[in-house]
Amino acid sequence: MIDRVIRIFNIINAIQANPGISAKDLAFKCDVNVRTIYRDLDILELFAPISREGKGTGYRFMGKFFTYPLNFTEQESLVFSLLPSVLDKDKLPPGFDTAYDKVMGTHRKEKSQLNTIIEDITGIIQMGTPAYRPESQNFLQPIIQAILEQRAIDTTYHTQSRNKTTERIIDPYYLVPRDQRFYLIGYCHLKQDIRTFRISRFQKVELSNMPFDKGDFNIKQYLKNTWSIDRGEKNIKFKVRFNADIARYIKEEELFVHPRMREQKDGSLIFEVTVNNEKEFLKWIMQYGPSAEVLEPKAIRESLKEQLSQWMNMY
Repeated sequence: MIDRVIRIFNIINAIQANPGISAKDLAFKCDVNVRTIYRDLDILELFAPISREGKGTGYRFMGKFFTYPLNFTEQESLVFSLLPSVLDKDKLPPGFDTAYDKVMGTHRKEKSQLNTIIEDITGIIQMGTPAYRPESQNFLQPIIQAILEQRAIDTTYHTQSRNKTTERIIDPYYLVPRDQRFYLIGYCHLKQDIRTFRISRFQKVELSNMPFDKGDFNIKQYLKNTWSIDRGEKNIKFKVRFNADIARYIKEEELFVHPRMREQKDGSLIFEVTVNNEKEFLKWIMQYGPSAEVLEPKAIRESLKEQLSQWMNMY
């Protein structure tokens, strides 16, 4: 059995090094007959995408399949590291120990290189620290590492709206930059649901040994109709008129939803969009002051009138 495992690794290496190699040449390289190679290829096809285009042609891997880098998960690394302890060393063929050491050495090298890359990335990303906030630990590195290795994180998180700090285990799916901040979208084991976390509100982030699978989670679908980062529960269609003096600036805005924009004869712009959180959208609209007029929905328009009236009374 061990002989076959080693031979299959040799077949993989031979196909990678010589795409289109024939079964006859594989048999020669592995010092077995062609019939044995066919049986080994049947096993290899269970986990590797092998292609043979026609009679007389050789074998190659489809797509981007490649055994290097190894890209072990923590669980796979643990299982492989225990391999020598569960095998009968007296029955191992010559060369097993050196082959095993090479694989584990490659894995350790990959892990070291990955950590260096992550450190470089987190060093390059400088979002800046607000003047009112003291320097705090940068949790980008362990979060990026956890996302790449698909490992859950043990965290302490402060929820600003409730002024409450909780311990949470999170499966980190994606990092999302918004408005000079980073947000983490992932599965919260405490709430048993997908949640969005502001990175600056983490007080502790530690990698766990718990693997996770995103399943069929789709980030684009999750953030559909979300103006910035906070998702609402009800879609609202807005219609806004922007004055001619700022219309050209609105058209070059980098938005996360797709609006419908229609230029008017007087140079103004009719802007229509569906969002699921009115607060974020109105905050964006209000920065343009009287140059932006909300036409629909009427209820929002009336609410803005009332708010402006309160401001007039205040000042």
